[in-house]
This record gives sequence, C-alpha cells and structure tokens, in this order.
Amino acid sequence: MGKAMASRRKIRSRERGAFAVMFVPLLIVIIGFCGLALDMGRLYNRKVDLSGLSKAVALAAARELNGTPEGIQQAKLKARETAERLRYSYYGSGIPVTWSEAALSFGTSPSRSGTWTPASDFGAGSTADASRIYFAKVDSDGLDADISTVDTIFMRILYSSLANIHVQDSAVAGRASINVMPIAVCAMSTERAEARNATPGGGGTALSELVQYGFRRGVSYDLMQLNPNGTSPARYAVNPTVAPGAAGSAFTISRLAPFLCNGTMWVPRLSGDDIRVSPLPSSPLVDLHAALNSRFNEYGGSSCQSNVSPPDANIKKYAYDQVDGVKWMDPALGKPAALTTTARNKLETVADLPDDHASLPSSRGDYGPLWSYARAARAPTPVTAEPSGGYSSFDTASWATLYKSGPATLGTYPGSTSTPYQATTATNGFFAAPAVPAGTVATRHRRVLHIPLLSCSPDNPAGANASARVAAIGKFFMTVPATQDTLIAEFSGLVLEQSLSGEVRLYP
Repeated sequence: MGKAMASRRKIRSRERGAFAVMFVPLLIVIIGFCGLALDMGRLYNRKVDLSGLSKAVALAAARELNGTPEGIQQAKLKARETAERLRYSYYGSGIPVTWSEAALSFGTSPSRSGTWTPASDFGAGSTADASRIYFAKVDSDGLDADISTVDTIFMRILYSSLANIHVQDSAVAGRASINVMPIAVCAMSTERAEARNATPGGGGTALSELVQYGFRRGVSYDLMQLNPNGTSPARYAVNPTVAPGAAGSAFTISRLAPFLCNGTMWVPRLSGDDIRVSPLPSSPLVDLHAALNSRFNEYGGSSCQSNVSPPDANIKKYAYDQVDGVKWMDPALGKPAALTTTARNKLETVADLPDDHASLPSSRGDYGPLWSYARAARAPTPVTAEPSGGYSSFDTASWATLYKSGPATLGTYPGSTSTPYQATTATNGFFAAPAVPAGTVATRHRRVLHIPLLSCSPDNPAGANASARVAAIGKFFMTVPATQDTLIAEFSGLVLEQSLSGEVRLYP
C-alpha cells in the first residue's frame, strides 16, 4: 500500500513538471496572440478615426460648393475648421488633428478615378473655373504622417518591417440634387435684364421697369401657353436624373410626378452643358398637375405625402375669375392669367406688348391678377445684377402707367412693400391656412416654383430626349392650382442656381 502511494506521488510530480515545461511556451503563444489582437485593435480604431475624419471634412466642404470661386474658398475654410475640431487616438483626451490643405481636392463628378484638382490650385483671387465644381474629396494621406502611422507593440517582434504600419482612408462628398422643377419653358427674350419704359398719361417722367428674359415681375403667366418663336405652345419635361453633358435617353413623363412633389431633380447642376428635354403632350400636365397641387393642400390623385411634401402655409387661391378671389383689384372679375396673344407671331401675353401696340387689352381684366407675390421692379441705370437686398419696386400708384388700360388697385392692397401673399390672417381675404395632419408642417413659399428658362432657337428643342441649354432659372408663384392644361404662376424674378442646392451626400 505504501509503495503504491509513493508511486502515484512520483507520477503526479512528473506530470506537474511536464505541464510546467509545456505551459511556458504556451504562455508565450497566448501573450503573442493577445499582443497581436491589441495591435490589430489599434489599427482598426485608427482606420475608423480616419474614416470619420475624411467623411466629416468632405461633407463640410461639399456643403459650401456652389459653383463660384467664393464657394470654393468657403469650402476650404470649413474643411479646416471641421478637421481641427476632431481628435484621434486614445491617449488622454485624444490628439488634435493637424490639418493640411494637401488632403483636400475638388472635382466635377464623384468618380474617384476622375480628375481631381488640389485645393491649393484655388488660391484667393484664383481665376480657375468653378462653375462645374460641386464635389470634394479628402484623402488622409495628405495629412501629417503621424495621423496615418500606428506604432505597433508586439507585431514588430515578429517582423521589424511591421514596427510602423500605414493606415489610410478617403471620402468623396458632393451635391446629389438641386431644388428645381423638372419642367421648363423657353425664355421669352435673350436679354437677362433690360428696361421697359412707360410714360404716364399726359406726359411726365417715364417709368423704367425691369424685364428679365422677357418676363415682367408681378404678372401672371400660363406657363403652358408661351413660345417666343412661334404661335404654338413650347413647354418641356426635363430628364431629372441625367446630369448636364450626359446623353440620357427617352423617359416617361408621368415619372416626373414624384420630383414635382418636392420640386427637386437628382442632378448637381443644370448650367454649363446641355440638358435633356422632351416636349410635353397636348394636355401637358395630365399626369403632373395633381403633384403640383400638393402645395394647395390637395393630395388627391397624386403620390405626394404631406409630411414629406407639405402644403404652403398660405393656400389662398388668387383666382381673378372668382368673385372672392382677387379682392385688391378693380374690376372684380378678369382673366385667371394675363391674356395670351399671337399679335407679334409669337405666343405671349398682352402684358408683354409695347405700350403703343394696337392689340393692347380692351378689357381691364385681361392683365390677370397683378402683384400677388411680387411687385414690379424698377430697372436700375445701368441695369446690373440684383443686389442682395433685391431691386427697388414700384408702388400701386404706378399701375395706370405700367399697365395701359389695365385694372386699378383697391384700398385693401397691402401698403409699403408687402404683397397679398405675405398676409398671415384672413383680413381682406388674402390668407387661408391649410388643415394639416400631425407630423406635417405647412411651409412658407412652397407655392414658388423654380422653373428652368431655356435658350430656345427658332426651331426650339425638337423631339424626345433633345438637347437644350438653360439660360436661367425663374421664380414663379402659383396663384391657383394647376389643371391638366394650365400652370398659372406669377413671375417673381430670377434665382441663382448656386442657391438651390439640395441634398449633399457621401459617394462610394
């Protein structure tokens, strides 16, 4: 019995010794794997740091790009400010990012393999063309080497070349949409801005009114009944997903309805190159008018949703052909829009005829509703770009001079520089609030449509998927809901494309 116990003790002693011999190298292996995991974790975390940095800076820069040299300078400033607010690594509170402009570049498309111009090429006062630049790329390799380098702890033991490992990331961001309607009309003149002179009855000082591409501010037009080059209507659908300069293909007009709900197109710009358009049918808005009318809180027959495409905060219909529609004008009844005429072998309105033309309105109501949203603007001398505060406008005492044989204003018209749309109460019948469901916020100026004005030739854009060039973007205020055949809106001036940026997003 004693010998057996002693034998078992010897066996256990030998087993413990064997385990000790095996444990030492096993422990080294375990420590090595733990060290490797630690190094890999540090590499992964630095990669995440660089990814977040690149994305944040690219988005900040891209939001400032508006097709102008000033936009590029602002993008460079925002990139620096954003980067220098960030930190990386886990030592203490992190290490501040040292920004370098070498990490930033700009392009005309989101393609990573495309042409990217270093930000340094756009110095202050640079004359480089910025009109097509709406995309920013950030590459961490352009930053200080410290942020892209991870010093390993255990991996360097295996290979000396792994003592320092380079980590890199990049991001591309840019404009994905523009807040412009995918329907277009021809500019009624080739002149961006010119003066129209009108002399008061009995003589006196002439009034000089601003006219932009043939449109007068404060006048209502049926946009489906215009053509500067002929007597048949010229109105177009714009392909909302094909960027300028691309070939595109024929598209189904009914598919424009969702874009009309929000007033957007999935392109970064419209200027600089040809866009693709197709003529609208004989009943031009048969598939589209319901989407346009969401602005009046009318959603029947459309795919628009009120929480995404809300109504205007003021849905009062300024309908001159209804007794209670236009209460600031005398006579009380007239045409829904300025009467169209072909007296000069083009489809225009009587408001566009010269003051001495034989076809001026014989009925005072033929001018349609005036000044619902915007007043007529005075033409500066010389005619220059619109100042930041807007052009000076006329008062209602000028109506008799501006609109020969036209209507007069009643005492209810707002004073000073206001207009009926700006009313916020039902006083005088200028305002009506929409009843909206929970989750919907009625939005001011939703009735304003940004409409491309095309540079039309005598033949106009011909056929489906035709090429066309945008001369400018007009602001048109919907006075009444659209129908299958009409889109009546008051011209309210031009708007810079650069101010109509939609979504800015990251690209793969």
